[in-house]
Amino acid sequence: MKQVKVLVVDDSAFMRKAIAMILESDPEISVIGKATNGIEGLEMVKALKPDVVTLDIEMPQMDGLTALKHIMTENPTPVMMLSSLTTEGASATLDALSLGAVDFIPKQLSFVALDIVKIKDELLRKVKHIARNKPAFYLGILKQSKSGELRSARSAKQNGLTMPGRSGKSRPGIIAIGSSTGGPPALQAIIPKLPANLPVPVTVVQHMPPTFTKSLAERLDTLSAVHVKEAEHGESLLSSGQVLLADEPATTLHRPAVDVMVKSVAEEYGSRVLGVILTGMGSDGLEGLRLVKAKGGKVFAQDEASCVVYGMPRVVIEEKLADKVVHIDNLAKEIVECF
Repeated sequence: MKQVKVLVVDDSAFMRKAIAMILESDPEISVIGKATNGIEGLEMVKALKPDVVTLDIEMPQMDGLTALKHIMTENPTPVMMLSSLTTEGASATLDALSLGAVDFIPKQLSFVALDIVKIKDELLRKVKHIARNKPAFYLGILKQSKSGELRSARSAKQNGLTMPGRSGKSRPGIIAIGSSTGGPPALQAIIPKLPANLPVPVTVVQHMPPTFTKSLAERLDTLSAVHVKEAEHGESLLSSGQVLLADEPATTLHRPAVDVMVKSVAEEYGSRVLGVILTGMGSDGLEGLRLVKAKGGKVFAQDEASCVVYGMPRVVIEEKLADKVVHIDNLAKEIVECF
């Protein structure tokens, strides 16, 4: 297959070398350039036309967020941010994801701690998948950025929905959402639109380290009419049920895991579950949603056109578990209309 071309942008010589070594350990990937700051990075994006860019956030002359804005406006390209696992790093990373970055590499889990092997396989898999399945998402960014129509999550809150006022035994008792790569912007397109008087709890699993999930919850809370918080062990849900956090099962690929959450919700709520699967790589959530359907619940899946990575929804749709396949802009409306 054609080699995936990657541009590495980082002011640290150690980081540039470490990232390049990981990437070029795979014969299907070629590092075509290394830039030391955002200005050099922009010039190389234009000249070399990489398939994927890895981009540090903190750099001299031009930082990563500024460079990212220029890339998305002038040469939309899949970008993976290099992020520190701090509160400040999490906030900056969420900004980057909102601006169009496709994913992030946790700096302290990889290179600073020299725990390179732990993330190597996942990084290589993501880079190749993203490069070879460039989503329509980037075509959308190109059109929106050129016309100045990139929307903020705050505008979604201003267009929040209202409850239809219907009642009935068939309406859900809980909404369970799973997302991964591309998930934060997708969640920002859904959660801020939900009405304050939504009568059921919403549980969300987003594949992210703990510091990031806390920052994401806080950001969504400021944008939303519903209250959003990171789950705590032992707390009660809105109507019934209790949150239990555990390190088991130890065999899960992801932690937190969509399958673990959705299966437990299905066991507790049965046919009253509305499961929603969003953008992400792999198949986490498939078995949980299979159980939801077996118990008579409903499943909505994000459509391919609006996914950053059409993986998790794809397997659910291919298994014929999705009752509806919906563009991200319409998912909140479809959820509310279930009530």
